[in-house]
Amino acid sequence: MKLALPGNRRTLLLIAVLTPLIVLFAYVVLRSGPLAPVPVTVIAVEEQAISPSLFGIGTVEARYTHRVGPTNAGRVRTLRVDVGDHVVAGQPLAEIDPIDLDQRIAAQAGAEGRSLALERAAQAQLADAEARARLARSQAGRTERLLTGGWVTQAAVDVRRQELQVAEAATAAARANVAAAAQDRGRTGAERAALVRQKANLLLLAPAGGLVVRRAAEPGTTVVAGQAVVEIIDPANLWVNTRFDQLQSTGLQPGLRAQVLLRSRAGTPLAGRVIRTEPLADAVTEEVMAKIGFETPDLPPVGELAEVTVILPPVRTSLVVPNAAIHRVRGETGVWVVEGRKLRFQPVTTGATDIQGTVQILSGLQPGATVVVHSQRALTARTRIRIVDQIAGDGQ
Repeated sequence: MKLALPGNRRTLLLIAVLTPLIVLFAYVVLRSGPLAPVPVTVIAVEEQAISPSLFGIGTVEARYTHRVGPTNAGRVRTLRVDVGDHVVAGQPLAEIDPIDLDQRIAAQAGAEGRSLALERAAQAQLADAEARARLARSQAGRTERLLTGGWVTQAAVDVRRQELQVAEAATAAARANVAAAAQDRGRTGAERAALVRQKANLLLLAPAGGLVVRRAAEPGTTVVAGQAVVEIIDPANLWVNTRFDQLQSTGLQPGLRAQVLLRSRAGTPLAGRVIRTEPLADAVTEEVMAKIGFETPDLPPVGELAEVTVILPPVRTSLVVPNAAIHRVRGETGVWVVEGRKLRFQPVTTGATDIQGTVQILSGLQPGATVVVHSQRALTARTRIRIVDQIAGDGQ
C-alpha cells in the first residue's frame, strides 16, 4: 500500500490540473468555437404601408439625334464643324464633291429633249390622224345619203364605213402615242429635277440646333447616299435608356417619378420621370426597357452610366420585413423564424419592395413573429443563436 500512494497522488494531481483545462476548453468551444451560438439581430414582423420601387441600370443618351449625310454618293470636300461645336438650324456643316453628277444631269437633259421631240412628233401624227378621220366620217355620211337616193350601191357604203373605222383606230393609236410620249417626257424631267436637287443638297445643313458629337467622315472620304457625315444631338433633351428585370417590372408605366444616380455625382441623385416604356423586351437578358427623362437643367454627359430607382404608387398596409431577412434555402424563398431558442425556416410569398429595402410579405407570416435580419454566418435549423442588438462589423 505504501508503494501505491505516490501513484495515486500523481493521478489526483493530474486530474486536478486537467479538469480546469478541460472546463476552460469546453467553455471556449461553446462560447467562441464552431459550437458557439451565432450572434443574430431580429425584428418583430409588423404591418406597414410602403411605397415600392424598381431598380435599373441605364446609359445617358440624347433624346433627339440627327445624323446628317448626302442624298447621293460623293466625296467629302470640306467639313466646317468639329466635335463640341454648337450649331444652329440651317448652318452649313460640310460640302460634298459629287461623283459624275454634272455629267448625269447633262445626259438627263438630253434625254428630256429627246422625249420632248418624240412628244411633238406624236402630236403631229395625232393631228394628221384626226384630219383623216374627219374626212372619212364626211365621206361615209355623204355615201349613206347617196344610198338613200339610189345613186350608189350598198358595197360602196360598206367601203366608206370601213375607211372610217380604220381612220378612227389610227386616231386612237396616235392619242396613245401622245400620252406615252408625254409620260416619258415627264419621267425624264422628274429624273433631271431630282439630280438638280441632289446637287443642291451637296451642301449639308444642320436640320436643327444642337451639339456636334461626332464627325463620321473626314475630307477626302468617299461616302454613299444616306451615310452620316456629322452627328448632332440636342444637349438640352437627354434621357436614360434603362433596363429593368422583367420579374420586378410590374407597375412600370409613363409618368412615374424616378431618382437617377450618376457615377460622376455619387450621393446626389437627380430627379427624373418615366417618359415611356419600350414595347419590345430583351428576350436574352429577360429585361424590359424604359426611357427616364431628367427634371433638372443640370444634365450629365452623354454615355454616362446611371443607376435608376423608379418610385411606384403606394401599396395597401401589409406585413413587411427588411430585405436582409429574405433568404433562399433549397430553392425556396423565406425567412428564419425564432421560436424560443430554435430556428425554423418559413417559406413566404413576397410582394413589392421600396427604396429603403423593405419587402412586402403577401403570405407565410403572422403579425408579431420574430425573424432573423442579420447573422454572423449562414444559418441552419440546428444552429444555436444568440440575439444581439448589433453584430460586430455590421454597418446597420
